[in-house]
Amino acid sequence: MKKEFEVMENETISECLSRMESEGYRVIKRTEKPIFKEETSQGKTKYIPISRKIIFQGIKKS
Repeated sequence: MKKEFEVMENETISECLSRMESEGYRVIKRTEKPIFKEETSQGKTKYIPISRKIIFQGIKKS
């Protein structure tokens, strides 16, 4: 069984991995998604990266 775990705003990667471990999951994949801010100036739209979202995919330990 697969489950996704997102690193929360005030959480470290280690804390997220510990949370996965306590729920009985182990990491099989890490994904980082950028978060952009849309800014319009002089009629042109710019997308500025402001943050990133880290998501771990885990499977249940057997």
